[in-house]
This record gives sequence, C-alpha cells and structure tokens, in this order.
Amino acid sequence: MAQQQHQQPSTPAGTGNSIFGGPAHLQQPAGLLAQSSFSSVSTALTPASAASSNNTYIMPNSPLKHRAAMDGYRPKVTRTLGQRPACLVNASVTYCGNNQIYAFGGFDQYTDEVYNHVLRLDLVSHQWNLVDNYGDIPGVRMGHTATLYKGDKLLVFGGENEHRTYLSDLIIFDLKTAHWTQPQVTGPIPKGRARHAAVLHEDKLFIVGGITGHDNYVLDDICYLDLKTFTWSKSWRFVGRFDHSAYIWSDRVWVFGGLSEDMDKVSDLWWLDLKGNPAFESPPHIGTLDRSGLSRSAASPRPSYPSVQSTAVGSSGYAANSRTAQVNPPSFHLKTYAPQAPGAISALKFVSGPNVPSQMQGIHFHVYSSGTLLDFVTPAATITSKECSLSALDLAALRWQKLAEGREIFKPGYRWHYCTMNEDGTKAWLLGCPTDPGAIDLGANGLEEYLSDIMEIDLRRYGFLGNNMAPEPRTARPSSRTRHVETPSKGLGDDLAKLFNQPPESGSGTDFIVTALSRDFDEEEVMGSALVHAQVDSVGDTDPDQTWLSPDTPTSPPIHVHRLILQARWPHFARLWSSQMAEFHTKKMHIPEPYSVVKAFLYYLYTDRIDPPDQNGNETTADLADVAGLLVMSNIYNIPHLRLLCVNRLSKELDVDHACIIWYCAGLSNEEWLRKRAANFCMTHWGRIVRTVGFQRLPRNALVELSQEVDSEGRVVAGEELDMMQVGFGVGGIDRGPGEEG
Repeated sequence: MAQQQHQQPSTPAGTGNSIFGGPAHLQQPAGLLAQSSFSSVSTALTPASAASSNNTYIMPNSPLKHRAAMDGYRPKVTRTLGQRPACLVNASVTYCGNNQIYAFGGFDQYTDEVYNHVLRLDLVSHQWNLVDNYGDIPGVRMGHTATLYKGDKLLVFGGENEHRTYLSDLIIFDLKTAHWTQPQVTGPIPKGRARHAAVLHEDKLFIVGGITGHDNYVLDDICYLDLKTFTWSKSWRFVGRFDHSAYIWSDRVWVFGGLSEDMDKVSDLWWLDLKGNPAFESPPHIGTLDRSGLSRSAASPRPSYPSVQSTAVGSSGYAANSRTAQVNPPSFHLKTYAPQAPGAISALKFVSGPNVPSQMQGIHFHVYSSGTLLDFVTPAATITSKECSLSALDLAALRWQKLAEGREIFKPGYRWHYCTMNEDGTKAWLLGCPTDPGAIDLGANGLEEYLSDIMEIDLRRYGFLGNNMAPEPRTARPSSRTRHVETPSKGLGDDLAKLFNQPPESGSGTDFIVTALSRDFDEEEVMGSALVHAQVDSVGDTDPDQTWLSPDTPTSPPIHVHRLILQARWPHFARLWSSQMAEFHTKKMHIPEPYSVVKAFLYYLYTDRIDPPDQNGNETTADLADVAGLLVMSNIYNIPHLRLLCVNRLSKELDVDHACIIWYCAGLSNEEWLRKRAANFCMTHWGRIVRTVGFQRLPRNALVELSQEVDSEGRVVAGEELDMMQVGFGVGGIDRGPGEEG
C-alpha cells in the first residue's frame, strides 16, 4: 500500500490546446520523454486524488508546439582515396553489401583501353583498392551488367570486348574468395549484347534488350537464365531499348527510359505480366531449343537477326584477350524472329507535365525502391544543379511526383557518372568527379578520374520504406459469397492481429485498457477522422497541471491490449512499466488523441502496419488524416519505423482534401521535407485548398504561416483557368482529372 501511495505520473503536464482536440500536455521534444518519465519532481499521487481520478493517467498527446528550426536534408559529397578508377565508361558499378561497392570492366574514354579490372570502394574508409582476383578471369569488356546474387556473388553477363565483339557469356565472381567461375549453361543462349538491363526474380536472371551486331542493332527481346539449373529460356519479343532500366515488382517486369531503336531518348514505361504464365514460372527445358519462332512474323517491321558469326572468335573458340570460351548462339537461332512474350504487355508514354522529368536534358539515373521508380536528373554541360531534380513514379498509381529540387540534392561543381543502390532500396550512391578545374585530381596519366567522389543518398529521408518492406498493391477483396477457407499464417503480426482489441472474457488474454478521446461527430463534417477539430474536448477544460483523468470525462470505448506487447514494442511504455509508475498499478491509460488514431497506433504495435481492421476484422485502408495523426505520435514517442511508414504513405497519396492536415502534422513532427511538399501542393491548388474542411480547422497562427508560403508574386488560380493549366498524359489510356498532378 505504501508503494501505491507514491505512484508517479508518467510525464509532466504542460499547457495549451492541441489541434487533435485535447490539451497539448507535452511541451517538449519527444527526445526528452525518457528523462521526464523519471523526473524526481513529478507530482505524487495521494490516495484521495487517486480515488477521484479513477487512477487513469493521461498520456501526452502533442509534440513541441513551436517547431525547432531544421535544415533540410542534403546528401553529403565525399572525396575518395586510394587507387581511384580512371575515366571509366560503360563499367559496372554495384553495391555488394557490407559497405562495399565493386566496379568492373569499362573503358577509358581518353585512351580507349578496355579493362577487366576489379576495383572495390570501402564506404567506411572511402578507399579504392584494386582487387586481386583468381580463377576463370573474364576478358576485358564494357557495357555489361553485374548483378548481386545471394549477397556474395556478382553475375556478370554480356558486354563487348576491345574488338567490339558482343558477348553472351555469364561469369560469376565470388566476393568472399575473389574467385571467378564460368558455369556450364544449356538452352538457347541469347544473342550477345551490351548496354542491356539485367534483373533478378525468384532465382531467374532476366535479360532485357541491349545493342548487338556491327551496326549496333537494337534488341527488343527478353529471356532469362534459371540459376538453379543454369538453363536459358527462349527469347520473346518485348520492347526495343538500350541504356534503359529494368525492375521486377508486383510480378511484372518494368522497363523505363533509355534509347529506342531510333536512337531517341524516351520516357515510355513498359511492363510485362509474369504471374500466371508457365513460360516464366516453370523452369525451362534443359538442353532443348524452342523452334516455335523460326518463322518471322509477317506483321513485324523488324529485320531478322544476322547470321554471320563474329570474326573476333578464333577457331579455338576463345574470344580475344579472354581465358574463357566465348559463347555464341547457334546460327539457326540467329535467323529466327522471337515470338511475342506471353502475358499482357502494356505501355504508357509520359508526354509532359510539371512533375514529369524530361529525359532529353541532364544525365538521368533510374533506380527503384518501394514499388517506385526514382529519376535522378543530375547536372550536365547543358543544365546546372538548379535545373535538376529528384522525381518519383508510383508504379501502382502511375503518377509522377517531384520529391526535391536539384539545388536541394546536388552540390554545384560536380558531374555524376554512375549510380548504384543497396538491395534494400533504402540508400543510393552517385559516383562522379568535380568539374571545377581547381578541384579536379588528375590521375597517374594526367587525366581526370571519373569516380573520385561519392554522394550517399538516404532514401528514407524522402519517405521510402525500401524494397523489403514495400507493400504490394492491394488486391480486390473477395465477395461475401466467397466460401471462407482457413489460410496458413502469414506471419507473427497477422496472428497477433487476431487477438488485438478482444475483451479478456473472449479468451484473448488481454490485460490492459487504453482509452482515447470521445466525440460525437457529424459524419458530413469530418473527413473520415477525428484528427482535426476546432472544438476543445472536455479534457481541455481541466487544470493544465492535472494529469489524471476525471471520472466524469467522456472517453472512447476501451481498447483491449496486451501489456507484454506494448512493453516489447513501445519503448516509452516499457520505461513507464519498468519504473512501476501509475500504469503498472492501474492497468489502464488514456491517450488524448482521436479514437481512430489511437486504435491505428496500437494496431501498428501489433502488426507493423498502419491500416487497422474494421469492426468485422477486415483489413481497411487508413484515412490520410489518421496517418497524419500517427506521424505526430511517431514523433512524440520516437518510433522511427512508424514515422517512415507514415511519411511514405502521406507523400504518395497527398491530395487536396488532406494537404492542410499533412502540412500541419508534418510541421508538428519536424518532417521538413514532407511539410515543404505539402505546402507546395497547397499553393498549387490554393483555390480548392481553402474550401476544404482541413483548411477551415487550422489554428489561426497556422493559417497565417501557410499563407506566408505563397510566393510574393503569386496569385490565386482556380476554376477553368486552373483546369486549362493541367497537362495530362498523351498516350496510355489514363486521363487525369482537373487538379491532379501530371
């Protein structure tokens, strides 16, 4: 009993009101929560006050009201050391894990020498080293691909050697032993090529496009090598491209950019469905050649493959300057015209728009993360860093968004030549060199070094979850007539979700209660959420120093949870529990946030997802206003992963109805990048923004602050004038409505 008489409140209370409808109890940064939880000056609770307060402590519900000034994120450029590569062109530069980048092959644009060197860059020491490599060392080559496989192997395919002979061999470099091997392959070996794209999917190495032949013939095929049996599939017709990028997501092969058969830079997006096609899902037949495409399609304007063997391969079967046998397709295979690829082939051409990056200017690098294509438009001789940008194409919505201006990313005075990304899709690296004559380091040959500098870009700062955590596109929910079939467990989070918010009498084992704000809302007035509301809840009328819930305060229905899960997943709660504060004894707490936000927050602790189930237990899509509230809570309680999920979702689905809410909550959470994006969106669509409920509920000081985001020369554009300013897509069957971004 003596211990109960000295229960401490979790966090000191503050003053002020929150946009979320309750008192702004916390007037200090989230980073101070741990310190305040153990403060020796916390108010002690007497038995009398405990009885009157119903023993329910009110958790803090708002971060620092006056945001601390934060500089926008800008990637850092670092000068590398050691044996920096020369002016390598068409080399492969691959991030291989463990803070290591490997460069292989390429040619020197000044001496025209082609290399087969292996170089390694340590990203910790920023030191380049020439790697001693052994085994079946491949010949010199350029325009090849090097793909990381199983974390410790590089799969090098194709390219062209110093005699401009196009190669079709596969060589494997073991990163642990620095040993090269060339596996014995079977099946219809594809045409030798360079400047193609290679991408991995389910132990299959897909090869797409490239150039070949003495006249730089552009290939339009796709094929794959089964890495379990080292058997090549046959080739199918897809899209003619080289210097393009390829990505596999949502059971589709995506191809973007590069140069077309007419040698034009293109901004077309092509994709091929793999799912449900036995040709892609079943292993190819070992040692057989498919002859179904021997006759050339009459409708195709394309010429057949030339049947002349390359003269650079001698009678011994070895390519020049190579220790390995050069692989050449059978002559009859060269004369065939590949059949159309099975599965649906789709294409979309992006013509223009305020957010569509033009492929005609600047040096572009395309990488993929979280189901999104990122386009880095980097400085070139014709454009400066101010004219560059980082843009993103959401492959699910097929919508471009500009993430950052060039001056926010690129430091002036540099030219970037290569880009690589980690497998997680959370970081990208640009490699290049200075353009200022005074800053250029000349190599041993007196020429500049193309890879003397490196810039690391943390994509999580732009809201990208990474490839491992990227949600797949939502599938249509089965109808109510569909017979329910018990499915196997999809993971711990899915199993725990079945126990979430189930009363203890149901056998769920829940032993803790959380309540939230309670309000009677007009459904037409609220945008699906109780996040932003002008009225002050009855909690707001209490004494600012009162941190205990009054017995007569209306609250939401109780949310039943497991104390052990909260303790394991919520660091702030774990600190409170280990200190045996009020929650330890009362087994309940009140969080003065909207019920939907609190429920979504607790559901995240169970599942790592931000989409809580509905009343029937079916998965739903959380309202953006609720996600904005979760973003604020992630800042209050310092939960980085939740922050990243929210920023990713809000940046992708920014719209007119929620732009003000996202802008305000991003400011509360010190998410400067997201706040700026939302502010720019508000300015672009100002005529519609001022008519939204979210705008009308902003506090007066926030209204003034948002208004000041308008450029001094800006003017309001709305109605027909705004509609006429919208630039849509020219091809692809997707029309954008008025007010939507291109």
